[in-house]
Amino acid sequence: MIVAILNISWQTLADAFSLGGMYALMAVGIGLVFGVLRLVNFAYGQMIMAGAFAIAFGSQWNWPLWASILLCFAVVLALSLAMEWLVFRPLRTQSPEVMLIATFAVAFLLESIALLWFGSLGKIATSLASLNRVWVIAGVDIRKISLVSIVVAAACLTLLQLLLTRTEVGLHMRAAASDFRTARLLGVRANRVITGAVLISGVLAGVVAVMMTVQTPLVTPDFALDNTIVVLAGVVLGGLNRPIAATLGGFSIGFASGLLGGALPTEKSQYLPSFLFAAVIVVLLVKPNGLFTRRGAVERV
Repeated sequence: MIVAILNISWQTLADAFSLGGMYALMAVGIGLVFGVLRLVNFAYGQMIMAGAFAIAFGSQWNWPLWASILLCFAVVLALSLAMEWLVFRPLRTQSPEVMLIATFAVAFLLESIALLWFGSLGKIATSLASLNRVWVIAGVDIRKISLVSIVVAAACLTLLQLLLTRTEVGLHMRAAASDFRTARLLGVRANRVITGAVLISGVLAGVVAVMMTVQTPLVTPDFALDNTIVVLAGVVLGGLNRPIAATLGGFSIGFASGLLGGALPTEKSQYLPSFLFAAVIVVLLVKPNGLFTRRGAVERV
């Protein structure tokens, strides 16, 4: 195992950073909704799947690249608003368990609709294939999407941090996450804050849908499902109550997954999830509050 890690190629390292950045975006999207609604959205992966199918639809009809990406974001944002208005808002006064089961129901509903609409074989998105080509940098073959994903993830996370700390809506989100009732008494509009968090989470899901479709052009009804489970483990690993910690947890588990996936021999790759989740259990036994949280920290967003 150690020998395999020491023989990691630059391509594997770039792919690991790319996967870590993508998982970090998924983690902050999940963590943002949890910070405001105290809700772990298990349907997040199905939103990404819907965006990926939108890109595949655009490819099938020979739409230009920008139109396919625009359709992807439109579909994901529409689903985000529909979930907020039709599911989250009516159940907001119910217990967290009820809302959690509701997200499970939405996830399986979206997957079933995709299965009936597109079939179990799915669709192929070819419009983004150019981003999966190889660049030769200093004699090393590195896929374009690896570098693009790293840059896009860093830019999105920076813009999100600026939004949360430098804008009125961001400050209201942080206040609502710390104490929702007190924030409402001080004039924070609950619906505005929650809708803003859901939309931002949807934008991040759209970005992830584009990046994942480049790397995996075959879009099936269970697209992004396994990734979402791994990211949820990473969010808990980092610290669910703090977005920076959750983001670092998502990046860490994505980077480790990409690194081990490239280092392990092909015949041993099926053991990758076992290694990852065993490591998560060990870390949580040592630091149950999260790997990147400090004891006594109360800030959530």
